[in-house]
Amino acid sequence: MDLRQMEYLLAVAEERHFTRAAELAGISQSGLSSAIRGLEEELGTALFDRTTRRVELTEAGLALLPYARQMLAQAAGARDAVVKASREVTGSLRIGAEQCLGFVDVAALLERFHRRHPRVETHFTQAGSQDLITSTRAGDIDVAFVATTKHLGALPHQTLGQESLVLLASPDHPLALGAGRQEIAWRALEGEDFIDFAASWGIRELNEETLAAQGVHRRVRCTVNDVHTLLDLVTRGLGVAVVPRHVAAKPQAAGLRVLTLPETAGLSWTVSVVSAAHDRVEAPSAHLLELLADASASAEQRVLAG
Repeated sequence: MDLRQMEYLLAVAEERHFTRAAELAGISQSGLSSAIRGLEEELGTALFDRTTRRVELTEAGLALLPYARQMLAQAAGARDAVVKASREVTGSLRIGAEQCLGFVDVAALLERFHRRHPRVETHFTQAGSQDLITSTRAGDIDVAFVATTKHLGALPHQTLGQESLVLLASPDHPLALGAGRQEIAWRALEGEDFIDFAASWGIRELNEETLAAQGVHRRVRCTVNDVHTLLDLVTRGLGVAVVPRHVAAKPQAAGLRVLTLPETAGLSWTVSVVSAAHDRVEAPSAHLLELLADASASAEQRVLAG
């Protein structure tokens, strides 16, 4: 057993889907499946029950899961202890993020940063992407994780990932009742009631521009600032929602119908990290970006290994 196998085990256990787990772990699906099979052969037992719709842990898999978490936590702790002993960083770090970005676990990143650099005073703000960009440009935030490509200007930024959009509807919604329907035409959305995020969220601006470009007139019936509230309102039949694909994979969306939208040039939900300009390479923000880059490099190495 190795750390890579433990990470893959945890990803499949959380996502209950090999394709989504592979995306999360930064490896091809075939590479992830091969690693899991190798682990099962080593242990002499199946760790997952696989069906065409779901992937569930077996009793053996459930027994291994807490040890997998412990192994990964100990390895991360060991790396952080070495960094902490070799470099001491002080000062303050102001971080902002939009909710539920998918391509980066901001809470986990903050935890690792604090473990490495406990003397840095960290401040975290959750807000919409447009507000975060404005605050970063004004110097009120050092690093922001945003879901938009608009209004970045000359701010240093790096794309972390891109994702397609899907339509969510309650199972009894007229748009979801077509037999075997997988894709919905843009024209079918004309006049529909929508649940959407506040104007400062990156997805709201993307939705407005995309639907307008397709000639769709819509009514935003409910405006929210929380992903789970949006899913609850869609479940209750108060409207449909256009969201990034990973939102449809959340447990709270399990009862909803997911419809694919037609391919449109330039239509993608993009997550980026944006930073204010800093002259000092020893600034706390530079160390946060370094930690993020290390995580991204590890993911790329897993892809090559897969």
